[in-house]
Amino acid sequence: MECLADLRKNLMRRGLNLLIRSGKPEDILPSLAKDFGAHTVFAHKETCSEELHVERLVDKALKRVGNGTKLELIWGSTMYHKDDLPFDVLELPDIYTQFRKSVEANCRIRSSTRIPVSIGPTPCVDNWGDVPTLGQLGLEPQEVTRGMRFVGGESAGLGRSVHKGCMSVFYLQDLLKVYKETRNGMLGPDYSTKFSPWLAFGCISPRFIYEEVQRYERERVANNSTYWVLFELLWRDYFRFLSIKCGNSLFHLGGPRNVQGEWSQDKRLFESWRDGKTGYPLIDANMKELSTTGFMSNRGRQIVCSFLVRDMGLDWRMGAEWFETCLLDYDPCSNYGNWTYGAGVGNDPREDRYFSIPKQAQNYDPEGEYVAFWVQQLRRLPKEKRHWPGRLMYMDTVVPLKHGHGGGNAQTSRGSKSRGGFRDNHSGRQPLLVTFSKSTGLPRKNSTEQELIATHSATHTSPYPHLSLSRRPFTPLPQSLLQEDRVCRHRMRLRRPSHLPRNSLPRDPDDWYGAER
Repeated sequence: MECLADLRKNLMRRGLNLLIRSGKPEDILPSLAKDFGAHTVFAHKETCSEELHVERLVDKALKRVGNGTKLELIWGSTMYHKDDLPFDVLELPDIYTQFRKSVEANCRIRSSTRIPVSIGPTPCVDNWGDVPTLGQLGLEPQEVTRGMRFVGGESAGLGRSVHKGCMSVFYLQDLLKVYKETRNGMLGPDYSTKFSPWLAFGCISPRFIYEEVQRYERERVANNSTYWVLFELLWRDYFRFLSIKCGNSLFHLGGPRNVQGEWSQDKRLFESWRDGKTGYPLIDANMKELSTTGFMSNRGRQIVCSFLVRDMGLDWRMGAEWFETCLLDYDPCSNYGNWTYGAGVGNDPREDRYFSIPKQAQNYDPEGEYVAFWVQQLRRLPKEKRHWPGRLMYMDTVVPLKHGHGGGNAQTSRGSKSRGGFRDNHSGRQPLLVTFSKSTGLPRKNSTEQELIATHSATHTSPYPHLSLSRRPFTPLPQSLLQEDRVCRHRMRLRRPSHLPRNSLPRDPDDWYGAER
């Protein structure tokens, strides 16, 4: 709603207005085309099956109008244009690094289009329509009392990127030059760019961000951090192109490689994860932030994904659907692309990626400030006990960790049969683990731990089902799991509370690619 209100305001400054109608695109657009005698309807081209289905419905409906109106789809939303790739998109490399090196060496980024000062005159319209309120949509407003409050619209998005005095967080505080060092933070508004909600809603363009980064490098400094913002945007491009190549396999249990495995859909475990009641403060804090603000840090997304898939053994699509429900920056390509990577069914060379909670807590929240911010009862505890408060001060853990024990006050994981996930990935033995691999987060190998390091024997198969097939062939989650206010963007469901409106450098091994940047 905030995005629409801001768009209307900006158009009116340039002599135009925004016509607002509520309904299905295949019903509204043909009616408007007939009323105004329009010869062309322009729209951004989409890539996933549900969105493509809407495009086909609109195209058919326009043809039935009878005045020759056509639908023209424009490629947008990526930094690199699809037509400029050095290969056909169906020949997209399966490995991101190969894609990145090829694109950076052989492609250029097109300039963004400048908006004219005046784009009037305004046509004669009796009723331009009003931006609907949440009440009119049958939704209850919610207020963000903790964490970052995002404001929708181009104006708010530009405030984080453009050099406009105090409006520019990254120019004023020079945060771009240290982005690579701060981006794995979890607490506060400025550890990362947080452009992703405005990118997802189309309020700002990745090509515009690219130009702003280039200008910052000319005027201030160019270093690994400034490049890394573009590196993340390129991951976002990759997932969108990958959605064309992979089709609906991106939404299937086995992912693009059709990996075979056994997964649980245990309702009790899922609800404990969803509601932030797992007994692990780092997981619970991140899930509470997500449900409260519609946002979660890049680091947090990796941790909670790994916990749901590796430690709980749950169907990764349950987590992906919950992210789809809650995230302000949701788009199907990045969300499901990242979840396939996290679940080990995507095109990741290191398939069995595990994020150890003790290691993550020690590295990224050593004093427990983040968990104490979101789980208030932990604030009264000594900092060294906040991540491992015990059942008397907090709650029981719902599952033992597959790998790793915390030091000192960390609870000891109990041997357990895997509750799903990949069969025989984890033996259930619990040796003392004191060091972890930087690249994978798994315990370092030795003679007693060898069998704990899981590998997948699945061969690389790429079925790539046709895009017109059903996106999710598995039984949908019960409505009670997804809550009554679940409203998905691409099904025109508007769950958003009123306050809520991706070279030569090595790849970071611990990145939820292109997310929340």
